[in-house]
Amino acid sequence: MSTSITKPGDANSDARPVKDVIEPAKTVLVSVSVQTALDEMQARGIDSALITNQRGELLGTVSSNEMNRKVGGLGHDPKTEPVEAQVEKNNVYCFEDQTVADAKQIICDAKVAEVPVVTREKLLVGTTNLEAIAQDNDGEYPRTFW
Repeated sequence: MSTSITKPGDANSDARPVKDVIEPAKTVLVSVSVQTALDEMQARGIDSALITNQRGELLGTVSSNEMNRKVGGLGHDPKTEPVEAQVEKNNVYCFEDQTVADAKQIICDAKVAEVPVVTREKLLVGTTNLEAIAQDNDGEYPRTFW
């Protein structure tokens, strides 16, 4: 009996599920204020964050620049303004059961650095990016990189 094992760099690496190349996601709960979200993002050294609800369902993203511009620029109080009103909902993502090749294509088509990875119920499981995929493919970057 022989067993086939896919190793990094094999042609079949692109056929592996994307859940094999995910990293933990940096999230903010939708129920917090803009100020709390900005404080959490600053503490983590990030400019944007994924927004989830209590169940862990991906709702969208927020950007510190956009929140500062929209909330502060319009004279709203960031301590009382809900982050929910600032969530960008039209974001790309991929499903955990899609292939690594699918994830590469989604990233390249959308011209983004990384994408959230979700279950079919939109529960967030992590993120993936070209660097993680390239490391999985033994350091080779995809030819379709923008």
